[in-house]
Amino acid sequence: MSGFAEDDLSRDAFLGGKLHLYQPRKGYRAGIDAVLLSASIQAEKNAQVLELGCGVGTAILCLGARIPGLHLTGVEREEAFAELARRNGADTLDVVTADIDALPLTLRQRQFDHVLANPPYYDRTASIRSDDPAREAAHGAETPLATWVKIAAKRLAPKGQAHFIHRIAALPDMLRALPPSLGSVEVLPLAARKNRAPDRFILRARKNGRADFILHPALILHEGDSHDHGGNAYVPQVAAVLRDGAPLIF
Repeated sequence: MSGFAEDDLSRDAFLGGKLHLYQPRKGYRAGIDAVLLSASIQAEKNAQVLELGCGVGTAILCLGARIPGLHLTGVEREEAFAELARRNGADTLDVVTADIDALPLTLRQRQFDHVLANPPYYDRTASIRSDDPAREAAHGAETPLATWVKIAAKRLAPKGQAHFIHRIAALPDMLRALPPSLGSVEVLPLAARKNRAPDRFILRARKNGRADFILHPALILHEGDSHDHGGNAYVPQVAAVLRDGAPLIF
């Protein structure tokens, strides 16, 4: 994928203006999933953080904006997105252009306190490819979900945490893919509105964790039963995450 021309980019505010990011005007654009994932991570100052498939850097840079003093590294295989992530991160984010299953030795020799990922949602063996290269790169899964989980586990330091967000239909596959080294698993389902089934989830697991599995009550994102009945506004907890950079506690 070639680089983006300046006219093809927008500079958008996140976390109520605490963070501004360049991203393509058309095709794949960062949504709330990356912000919610980053908000769910409770990192301590000086922690080493790795994002697999960082795109333009939305999730990991939102985390860095909320918790100063982190050491941030992103991996992105598409050079055009990797360049935007470097631009967005300036001196705060180290970006490596690579496939997650072909990491350079410099990364394979490191361990991280937190590894996060928002893997592509759609298995292209069972779905239709997008005509837009940027959108396809973000949504079309060529690397199996199990590989994302395995790589994340390998890069974790003892007691480190892995963090994922994905569509709810992939939850069984992700749970099956968790290696024995990952325990203390917690799942937070995400539902658009009351009385609707969750369509996404956040999962976190700890290296060498021994705590029981926890399935949390679903987090409702929007107020109201439907878009036509006051359902466009976010509930206060989610609004605080998106607009004020608040943590997502569960």
